[in-house]
Amino acid sequence: MPMKLEPFKSSAESIAQGVRGKEISAIEVAKFFADRTDQLHPKLNSHIHWDRKKSLERAEKLELANGHPLAGVPVLIKDNICIEGEPVTCGSKILKGFISPYTATAVERLMQAGAIPFGKANCDEYAMGSSNENSAYGAVKSPWDTARVPGGSSGGSAAAVAGNLVPAALGSDTGGSVRQPASFCGIVGLKPTYGRISRYGLVAYGSSLDQIGPMTRTVKDSALLLDAMSGHDPKDSTSLEQSPTKSYAAILEAEKEGRSLRGIKVGLVKEFMGEGMEPDVRASVEAAIQKLKDLGATVEPVSLPHLEYSLPTYYIIATAEASANLARFDGIRYGYRSPGHSSSLKDLYQFSRTEGFGREVKQRIMLGTFVLSSGYYDAYYNKANRVRKMISDDFAAAFSKVDFLVSPTSPTTAFKIGEKSEDPISMYLSDICTIGVNLAGVPGISVPCGYDSKGLPIGLQMIGPRLSDEKLLTWAYIYEQSTQWIEKATPRI
Repeated sequence: MPMKLEPFKSSAESIAQGVRGKEISAIEVAKFFADRTDQLHPKLNSHIHWDRKKSLERAEKLELANGHPLAGVPVLIKDNICIEGEPVTCGSKILKGFISPYTATAVERLMQAGAIPFGKANCDEYAMGSSNENSAYGAVKSPWDTARVPGGSSGGSAAAVAGNLVPAALGSDTGGSVRQPASFCGIVGLKPTYGRISRYGLVAYGSSLDQIGPMTRTVKDSALLLDAMSGHDPKDSTSLEQSPTKSYAAILEAEKEGRSLRGIKVGLVKEFMGEGMEPDVRASVEAAIQKLKDLGATVEPVSLPHLEYSLPTYYIIATAEASANLARFDGIRYGYRSPGHSSSLKDLYQFSRTEGFGREVKQRIMLGTFVLSSGYYDAYYNKANRVRKMISDDFAAAFSKVDFLVSPTSPTTAFKIGEKSEDPISMYLSDICTIGVNLAGVPGISVPCGYDSKGLPIGLQMIGPRLSDEKLLTWAYIYEQSTQWIEKATPRI
């Protein structure tokens, strides 16, 4: 019997199985999601670049490649990740019209696994933001409530997966930009161990923090995408040599029947359960903790004493790295060049960057340049790196006592568009629960754990030790399979 695709029901796993089993063709899958994209991406502003014809052509060429683990699965790519021959703007005016000359390793590996790149997702400019309001192409809207943000900076990817424009998407996570929008949109967002997925072809923001991650409707789908993308890449010296002996998806399949956390110790991060958390978020996280106990885990409070310094530490290190990485966008080598201001090299730089970069990017470049400047390098940048080591040591100490940590992914649910635009500190606090994971380089995943009184999704963050990605996915999968949050996920668009 032919396979039928249904909104909010079709996972990447089921699609690939259907294509491999010839229950449905890759072109039928592509047409279904292309129709959804045509209908909904203008309402959500989820895409910067969408070429229906090219996406369908890729599906037609894939018909003979049905043996692949992601056969026929459309995957939306965040627009700071390169695909040869396609625009890459990073949500910025300064790269408008730029065509990438090469493809990111992560995307190449997805295509080798049978996936179909399916457009470029809107994002905060250069991945700098927590709400996806900083894009030069306009704010992305949540499929749960179009008056609200989807989270950022991977908000376009999150909104598209939650709205079932695609079954899966790629985001990038520098301080929570996969996990926080996943929480706001009621999907799964995985930030792997730093170096697990090659950063080659990801336009750099904070090089020691950036990590590509999958955004999907289920944990199993995230495992399938991680299987395809992970592994050492000679083009990225920070990519890891280590890999699990079995595929991530196969490890989850082995847990399908057991579904027990007996003998597992879970640490509840005390620093994230204090003031500033919305009551509905607290209630959902506490209910999730009780579910973990019901599954056999023991839960105990854990303190990460230097975590209170994670926000200033992150914004010193990330902006310092950004100021160096974004120096290449000068109006000369590629991208936007200001017209009529070429009387001097200084004018060309100044006007091109002033007109090409948005407010948030300028703000972070200026802060990063300041903390790296003579007389302030030791006072700020060096000190921030010492505190980063202390935060990393806190995580290591916690993992010597427990198997994994839990916390809310965000202290709030999705806020209204414009609500925090003039309050940068309040905006930055949206990532307070996620930033420490990037500073320590450990893996973290956000899984749905409930809804607030307005019907907006809430995410539970699980954090594992470095290189424990397969275990973290297993624990998240066991929790997910014991709940019905996926079945209840029906955005209002």
